[in-house]
Amino acid sequence: MMPVLVGLALVVLACGVSWRATLGVERELSVAAVRAVAQLSAVALVLGIIFDHLGLSGLFVAVMLVAAARTGGRRMAGLPRAELLAGLAIGGAAVTTLGPLFATRAFPMTPRYVIPLAGIVVGGAMKAVCVAGLRLREEIVDRRAEVEARLALGVSARQALQPCLRRAAVTALVPAIDQTKNVGLITLPGAFVGMLLGGASPVEAARVQLTVLLVLLSAEAIAAALTTVLVARAVTRPGERVEAWSS
Repeated sequence: MMPVLVGLALVVLACGVSWRATLGVERELSVAAVRAVAQLSAVALVLGIIFDHLGLSGLFVAVMLVAAARTGGRRMAGLPRAELLAGLAIGGAAVTTLGPLFATRAFPMTPRYVIPLAGIVVGGAMKAVCVAGLRLREEIVDRRAEVEARLALGVSARQALQPCLRRAAVTALVPAIDQTKNVGLITLPGAFVGMLLGGASPVEAARVQLTVLLVLLSAEAIAAALTTVLVARAVTRPGERVEAWSS
């Protein structure tokens, strides 16, 4: 319990720094910390029950996907069926990456492995979808005139939107790419640190962390790509017209 109390004390310190610097994010920091403690405590209790049941773990992963889809959908507000599109991108990335991981038995398909790995992948994919969706909305709204000009030249809607799609995907992937490139040099990821604190050897911790990191990078890339494809289709209308996206 003491490490959690120390962590909360540091959040209070961060709130003080925010107040002193007039950043105005004290409330957001406090709410985030309280929610993290409450949610993770509840999840810990739930996991203690479902760790022995693969079926219940699948239900838990489904709940993760629904929550992630709702979060991603909010970042694409104004787009028809935004939550569905976000869910397809996140779910597609999760299935594409976790499927081979368990099919090849890189990790045992047991609740103890399924739930943490699914949480990491779904969370990373959600982050990519949120950033890509938010950036896409800004790009399509702000560069409406440019898109219309390309359409007037006779290109397809997909080609007219391509610069917007590319910028959104690149922006969404910058954190994941930078984290992967600098792992071990600048950052020590959570799984690596957690295994070391749990008594695992550095070699074993590095093996597991490297696998997770590469899977996560792939999941985020696939999620960002799927987001651009799905959004492009959602805003394209018959006659190669691009529907206005109301923010």
